[in-house]
Amino acid sequence: MVNSTQITYIVLGLTLLAMVWYITNQGRANMARVKAESEPAVAGDDMMEGSAKNPEQFDEPDDDALDEMAKLLGEEENE
Repeated sequence: MVNSTQITYIVLGLTLLAMVWYITNQGRANMARVKAESEPAVAGDDMMEGSAKNPEQFDEPDDDALDEMAKLLGEEENE
């Protein structure tokens, strides 16, 4: 017959095997995830998020923007 000590050793051995299996599988999954995350980026594969909150503000330039463009173009008013 199997006594209680042997049953304890069997249960502990099975627990050890289950823990080794779980840790090994987690390690493989983590390595695959890190490898996938560290691959070089390919143009067009990434999704750009976000946009202008108010894109209509860029349709018509304001007076300050027009003055700044005139300075950059050298078309300042000579007074």
